[in-house]
Amino acid sequence: MPRYAPVWLDRCPKARRPAHPRLRGELDTDVVVVGGGLTGCACAASFAAAGIDVIVLEADRLGAASTAASTGLVREDFDASFADTASAHGLRAARTLWQGMRRASLDLAAAIKRANIRCDLVPEDLLHVAPRDGDAVRRLRREYDARRAAGFDHTWMTATALAREAALEGGGAIRTRGFAIDPLRACLGFAESAAGRGATFFERTPVRRIRAGRKSVVVPAATGTVRAQAVIIATGASLPDPPALRRHLHHQQSYAVVTEPLPAAVRRELGRRAAALRDSSSPPHFLRWLKDDRALFAGADSAPVAARAHDKTLVQRSGQLMYELSTIYPAISGAMPEWSWNLTHDTTVDGLPYVGHHRNFPRHLFALGHGRHGAAVSWLAARLLLRQFQGVPDKGDELFGFSRILK
Repeated sequence: MPRYAPVWLDRCPKARRPAHPRLRGELDTDVVVVGGGLTGCACAASFAAAGIDVIVLEADRLGAASTAASTGLVREDFDASFADTASAHGLRAARTLWQGMRRASLDLAAAIKRANIRCDLVPEDLLHVAPRDGDAVRRLRREYDARRAAGFDHTWMTATALAREAALEGGGAIRTRGFAIDPLRACLGFAESAAGRGATFFERTPVRRIRAGRKSVVVPAATGTVRAQAVIIATGASLPDPPALRRHLHHQQSYAVVTEPLPAAVRRELGRRAAALRDSSSPPHFLRWLKDDRALFAGADSAPVAARAHDKTLVQRSGQLMYELSTIYPAISGAMPEWSWNLTHDTTVDGLPYVGHHRNFPRHLFALGHGRHGAAVSWLAARLLLRQFQGVPDKGDELFGFSRILK
């Protein structure tokens, strides 16, 4: 039987997960962050490094929700395709958005190294694979051509190269650069870095309705209150406030499994295992090779299920994922899952995140709609929101925010 818990959470020693108290009483600060996942802790580290007083409020334990349940892939892509984004928002806007994500993925890796965070950071490319289907290959080639025309140095892999390098039958693939991390340890590392610069963290402190005034914002919890100049909403798929924005986010339930260590005979049939994989199904699957000869496979998206059906659905989806993995790599057929879990992520209409201000909520800064590519968006949000709080936004920052839908 697999362990029904995220692999990152299950393998992280409690000594690496320091406990933080509940909020008690009334406190004042410059910025209060609601949500203590990778985005919230990265924002805390970024703001604290700039000399800004920060308090982070987490409803459970730091990093224990969406962060611990993620794949840990640091991508320079969004859920949306570049070609579709260029059609919807213009080529210049699409180029700015993808350049921002590429810079964020590189800067996240640099920040991890700079803070000496031990989270198994390694370079890991991603292969976006099309099956041996003429229409699918043409669609992916159209995406590749659009990116190359915009100046991105991504690589096209032919079916022959794909078979040679990844031991995979497919019609072609786009190869992009990226990294892989242990997302929970990265989150805890940023929290430690922020705390060393004066940030304060409170766990098991769910937030109630936020009250924003002309000069400050009040964030109440069950056992205390924080007053600040601004509030950052970094709650992932859970948006406690303001409720008016929930209609812009769509929740999806994903599932993931990690296999037992694969025998040497199986590994020899899997190629170099030098890159993560994303297929072209809708919704997509992601495959990441872990350093201890295991495979992490995620997908089987669906609408969120009722709590009473959670356990049964998790067992069913785990079996489905193992079967789907065996259709990609038949050599893995017969392997057993050692971990299995589910996660909820929020998506947007155009597949792009909402990071920044909203004109109706001037005291709020938002980092929402990360989709399946949350790690790079977390650092993008940490830097972009700091610029907006300081009043020195970069040209193009508005493209990441709500202005796309509030024209």
